[in-house]
Amino acid sequence: MIDEVKRKAKVLDLSKNSIKEVTLPSVFMEEYRPDLIKRAVLVVQSHRLQPKGPSLLAGRKTSAESWGVGRGVSRIPRIKDGRRAARAPQAVGGRRAHPPKHNKILKLKLNEKERRKAIRSAIAATINPDIVKSRGHKFSEDVELPIVVEDTFASIGKTTEVEGVLATIGVGEDLLRAQKRKIRAGKGKMRGRKYKARKSVLIVVSGDEAESTDRGTAKIIAGAKNLPGVEVSYVESLNAELLAPGTHPGRLTIWTESSISKLAMLER
Repeated sequence: MIDEVKRKAKVLDLSKNSIKEVTLPSVFMEEYRPDLIKRAVLVVQSHRLQPKGPSLLAGRKTSAESWGVGRGVSRIPRIKDGRRAARAPQAVGGRRAHPPKHNKILKLKLNEKERRKAIRSAIAATINPDIVKSRGHKFSEDVELPIVVEDTFASIGKTTEVEGVLATIGVGEDLLRAQKRKIRAGKGKMRGRKYKARKSVLIVVSGDEAESTDRGTAKIIAGAKNLPGVEVSYVESLNAELLAPGTHPGRLTIWTESSISKLAMLER
């Protein structure tokens, strides 16, 4: 995705001033494979599916038996001490003919090498401005991808401060875009999911930054959780869905300096 001459990236402070340069790891030069990224995202999504199906005895707990022939009525099973039909799929309260099976295999599989290549390809897509803009992300014209900030960014624990830094860096317009919710088309509006939320900035940290909370997590996780569409992830926890929500690669991503260093170590 990048040329050898562009292996350098500027490290910005919280005021958007360039303080140094870092060498980008070779993962940013991975081949762009949108087909593989889509497969990897669908695999991740399939692992959240919950099996469903009726009880094995649903519609069968009855004394119904057929009267047989010679009665001038159909041979459908009928409850004893009565003539109401039961048990059959066409009867009220009867079993279903072909219900969904609870033992159906819903989880998709993907080879480990393909999964890793999909993640590397999705990471490489995050520094291509054309791919990032095709997802609908908005950022200033003077923003150079990838966006790498100093490690003190991970120690910000207040939402207003995180929002201010993002606006200073040049991605504040994308936060405004994510605030505009879209009304869902379909019956989902009546089932507790009227609006569709948009994805905004992904912040990648290493966990090795200076300050953390009492639980050992980066403060930026608490500071950014109330911003619409913003997500925070550790570099070793990246997956295809975080980098390409909805199977569409090119998410607007902000890296800390330590996360770039750790990414280079993980690919060895």
